[in-house]
Amino acid sequence: MKKTSFQDYLPFIVLALVAIVALFVPGELPFADPEGKYNYGDIAWILVASCLVFLMTPGLSFFYGGMVNRKNVISTLVQSFIATGVVSIVWVAVGFSLSFGTSINGLIGDPSTFLFFKGVPSGQPWSLGTTIPLLLFALFQMKFAVITPALVVGAVAERIRFTSYVLFMVLFSLLVYAPIAHWTWHPDGILFKLGVLDFAGGTVVHISAGCAALAGVLVLKRRKDHIEKKELQPANIPFVLLGTGLLWFGWFGFNAGSALGANGLAASAFATTNTAAAAAGLSWIFFDVIRGRKASALGFCIGAVVGLVAITPAAGFVGIPQSIMIGFASAIVSNLVAHYKSKTAIDDTLDVFPCHGVGGMVGMLLTGIFASKNVNGAISDGLFYGGFELFKNQVIGLVIVVVYSFSVSYGIFKLINLIHPLRVSEEEEELGLDATQHNEQYHPAMLSVQDNGALKEEQMAH
Repeated sequence: MKKTSFQDYLPFIVLALVAIVALFVPGELPFADPEGKYNYGDIAWILVASCLVFLMTPGLSFFYGGMVNRKNVISTLVQSFIATGVVSIVWVAVGFSLSFGTSINGLIGDPSTFLFFKGVPSGQPWSLGTTIPLLLFALFQMKFAVITPALVVGAVAERIRFTSYVLFMVLFSLLVYAPIAHWTWHPDGILFKLGVLDFAGGTVVHISAGCAALAGVLVLKRRKDHIEKKELQPANIPFVLLGTGLLWFGWFGFNAGSALGANGLAASAFATTNTAAAAAGLSWIFFDVIRGRKASALGFCIGAVVGLVAITPAAGFVGIPQSIMIGFASAIVSNLVAHYKSKTAIDDTLDVFPCHGVGGMVGMLLTGIFASKNVNGAISDGLFYGGFELFKNQVIGLVIVVVYSFSVSYGIFKLINLIHPLRVSEEEEELGLDATQHNEQYHPAMLSVQDNGALKEEQMAH
């Protein structure tokens, strides 16, 4: 066993203090609904949708875990999945207040509004979701907050220290996710009042995570294997397929659940989500073929996820036919950006910025082009239907979120590096993070003879 330091005790101390403080927050009876405000069909659907969104985080873990080198599979899985623990506690303690509490000049929520979920079980329904309990709305939104920092893992995989990444998740949730969620989804938020549309998180989730991923890559620098231009094969493509299936399935809750009711808008968002993902998966592999590549399982999976990302801001605002173009176009743009990035010194391990960051940006702009008041009467038409104002607002919102999320995330990574080293040592990177960070090893059930021999040689060498 290694010798422990104060830095090793600190996470435990912080969690213990949070648990002690929580003891003094009184419990509450659920809101009784004496006026019959609730719709129990809506409640049932949002409960299911919340579970579906939760499923996306383990899905993401498999999606990322299958694409990294064999010696980093477990570390990549757990770095994503640990967000379910870290962000859930942050959200209950103060995250929900910062995102949806009483607005302070449209910039951030008052942290005391729902501190430790005070007033949430017994509170009045959220103003934009009046048929479901406030507690259910808070839990649904929690799942969005959970997956957002988990997305960043793919960019910094194979070289980031586990404890440093846990600290990043906390600071990112408080300083990046919560403000952007407040700006975009709170009725008094600056972007909401400007008229920026983000139905289910293209801006709040994917652009913020994509820009944070790019910031992390620039701070952490390149992996040794990347510098030496080694081509490392994915550890387990079936994991990627499994992860894609779980993400696609969970995304129905992500987008259709954002209607906050069991209604026609939810059905429309469900349909646009599936259609865009299908179009993007096909677009990616067909585009690969005309560029001389093989139509790969990995390509279809990545393309489908890009389509899911791109349709997310638009899901409840565009028609089903238009979602085909959103999926088709977003896959081509992300494919080109990923290809261009591969020729640079930027070491984004699993192309998080090209897929989530750029995919979210394309989706946000295409929302401003294809949004239609025939689909959602609460909005104005997009550029394709003669409405320039909405497109202009989307561009302004895009610029604000990109600049803010990148600059603040860059500062967070730099700050953490001063407190606690972000990157593992060169020796630890060589041995793999599974062994050096978690004392665990990934042993696939079936290895080729060549892989098995390489694994034995690796074990003998170390």
